[in-house]
Amino acid sequence: MALAPLLVAIQRAPVRQAFLAGLLTGAVYFTGTLYWITSVMAVYGGLPTIVAILVHALLIAYLSLFPAAFAVVCARLSQAFGPRSLAVAPCAWVAMELGRSYLFTGFPWVLLGYSQMSVLPVAQFASVLGVFGVSGLVASVSAALAYSAAVQSSGTAHARPRLVTAYLPVTLAVVATLLIGTWGAMRMRRGTLTQAGEPVTVGLIQGNVDQGDKWDPSRAAEIFRQYLSMTRRAIGAGAQVVLWPESSTPFFFEEDRPGAEQVRAIAREAKVPILVGSDQVVRSTPPAYYNAAFLVGPDGETRGVYRKMHLVPFGEYVPLKKILFFAAPLVEAVSDFTAGESLSLLPVRGRLLSTAICYEIVYPDLVRASVNAGSDLLTTITNDAWFGPSSAPYQHFEQGAMRAIENGRYLVRAANTGISGIVDPYGRVVVSSPIFEPQVVVGEARFVRERTIYGRIGDVFAYACAACTLGALLLVWRRVR
Repeated sequence: MALAPLLVAIQRAPVRQAFLAGLLTGAVYFTGTLYWITSVMAVYGGLPTIVAILVHALLIAYLSLFPAAFAVVCARLSQAFGPRSLAVAPCAWVAMELGRSYLFTGFPWVLLGYSQMSVLPVAQFASVLGVFGVSGLVASVSAALAYSAAVQSSGTAHARPRLVTAYLPVTLAVVATLLIGTWGAMRMRRGTLTQAGEPVTVGLIQGNVDQGDKWDPSRAAEIFRQYLSMTRRAIGAGAQVVLWPESSTPFFFEEDRPGAEQVRAIAREAKVPILVGSDQVVRSTPPAYYNAAFLVGPDGETRGVYRKMHLVPFGEYVPLKKILFFAAPLVEAVSDFTAGESLSLLPVRGRLLSTAICYEIVYPDLVRASVNAGSDLLTTITNDAWFGPSSAPYQHFEQGAMRAIENGRYLVRAANTGISGIVDPYGRVVVSSPIFEPQVVVGEARFVRERTIYGRIGDVFAYACAACTLGALLLVWRRVR
């Protein structure tokens, strides 16, 4: 119901007033969920606190433009069609989320649909229409409540009793939500995807290496020995494949032969593949640096390499460097990575798995593309040490879990400081670790080949919402003419 107050406030409001109301809504929304970014830039980006706050404020202001645009659209429609226009509000919200996911490389963090990850029966709707479909469902309830308030206050229920007119959409929204939740609960109870495919025991290495120690030459040997020891423990506990976190090696994996050989030796000895997160450099002119994942096969050879395609703004590259001249320390501290250009599926035990590195897991279409290319198991490796003990690691984990529901796949996650864990195809956590503790997590996942409806149709619903919103605006434009 979070959007209901905004929708009530902008009914027949002037465009300027609606814009400001939407901007305020966005500021509250994103300040409350992304508050941790300031400390990331100040602690790890080398920015003075005041400059970090300024850069953070600019990001919040940019993201708030999307709720502001939503408010302007809804206000303009309400001027033309009255409370009936609220039927288009869920479409307009989804259209704005779609735009936020792709514009300027996109920032699809904390979409509205993720709010339902604590209500898994409702979240199962993502297997049909994706996270955007769940966002649309949540926005529909808010729109129904706003319609009820608007009708009662405006007196537009002419012939029929006002009470019936006002609460019919609310009743329909509640019934639809209950039906979806009931279907979702039945889907989870059947659990057919948890019996499908071939089981595999996965070992996840959570080294809990402090970000300040990660590239300290004096700590490198100790950190690496810790990862090797934890890998042996995971294999000893029955792991058939082992995952290290993002950028876990204190060296370039391909260029440090003695270090890499120790990893290869363990893989050969145990005949267990190991997925290693490590930076990669291509010695071109100028050199190109990639955030990558290397699959060491059971024979000790490199069987595949995936290069991260979606880089983190202000983490792995700085957009608009010339404009953000005042953030010079941040620009200098951020690694200038190059984005990978294609998906690479990695062969394990005769099947294919895909990996998403860190931030990439919040891109629904990227993960779906890997499943359509043949991935039977989703993996993600990350380093959430940047976030500190904030809500960000939990946000990141739950957004990854939504990908499992969307695609009907197990998701396996190895994180430097946690949360590491395994999520089943219904979003249920099979096993997980606490944050900021060294952990070896071992659990069972499965290679699954069945595809969900969302896996087949993708974000058709989101694009249909964008088309519906555009069509409604064209009707208003023709009416004005």
